[in-house]
Amino acid sequence: MKALHRLDLRSGKVDLSHGAGGRAMVQLIGEIFHDALANDYLAQGNDQAIVEVPGGRMAITTDGYVISPLFFPGGDIGSLAVHGTINDLAMGGARPLYLTASFILEEGLPFADLARIAQSMGRASREAGVPVVAGDTKVVERGKGDGVFIATAGIGIVPPGLHLSGDRARPGDAVLLSGTMGDHGVAILSSRENLSFETAIRSDSAALHGLVAGLVAKAADGIRLLRDPTRGGLAATLNEIAQQSGVGMLLAEAAIPVRAEVAAACELLGIDPLNVANEGKLIAVVAPEAAEAALAALRGHPLGRDAARIGTVQADNDHFVQMTTRFGGTRIIDWLAGEQLPRIC
Repeated sequence: MKALHRLDLRSGKVDLSHGAGGRAMVQLIGEIFHDALANDYLAQGNDQAIVEVPGGRMAITTDGYVISPLFFPGGDIGSLAVHGTINDLAMGGARPLYLTASFILEEGLPFADLARIAQSMGRASREAGVPVVAGDTKVVERGKGDGVFIATAGIGIVPPGLHLSGDRARPGDAVLLSGTMGDHGVAILSSRENLSFETAIRSDSAALHGLVAGLVAKAADGIRLLRDPTRGGLAATLNEIAQQSGVGMLLAEAAIPVRAEVAAACELLGIDPLNVANEGKLIAVVAPEAAEAALAALRGHPLGRDAARIGTVQADNDHFVQMTTRFGGTRIIDWLAGEQLPRIC
């Protein structure tokens, strides 16, 4: 049987044979994905991974990534898929253990781009200490995809006694934010539309489980809930929490951290940074007596150095999220009526 030549990672492209289940598919998986994501579970070559799971409650999540463009300042679809899946687990207080990934490839995708994405994904998973232990690859015809889509799943373990949920906010609780708003969405928009600003704006894409672990270690008893303000940004996430918990919130505009360059870009583009997606920030709602310890724990981690207390939960039968402005007025922070920026993750 004639051996296949190694993939041409400089100028070669995906074709339909790479999803047909034959030798070309095995070669693609071996030379790109196994090399990039290498770990003992993948090396077994099975259709599943048999893993060790510590005792306790298990957290499970699944997600899909269709971001455009595939590469952006501060990351790409591969690292984003790892970070986003880990963060969904971390927001439940879980210690992420394992990930899986399924790749939908479009015929004509350059091998160089696919290898770059896979290498980035492997690097992100190793840095986070959360391996991709199983996966799948499919190829669709040219024009029926958009380069590559990635679907993921993740599992983790929740420590005993920790119960975080969106329905646990109570009047008087403090609303904390781990850092600046809008970085990811503006980075994507600037890359997609070829916009240039005086200062480069980079995505905040990052795995937050280390930040969460530090927070839980210092203030576990006082944490009501954690959320990452991704699509719809801070505004949508807080409105969702308010509805789940049956409360209102009052924020202080001056307390919400936004980078000057992001604020300027949003003003130029006519968008509100509170509606813009983030991929490396979290919201923590904590009991008032735990607020200072929780804020100190966030600021003590590199990903939380810009953390701030931005508001308070209050009783409100209408479940409004309101904000006092820098000019002394008050305005409603509402949900977006439509999609401000599609294909953001």
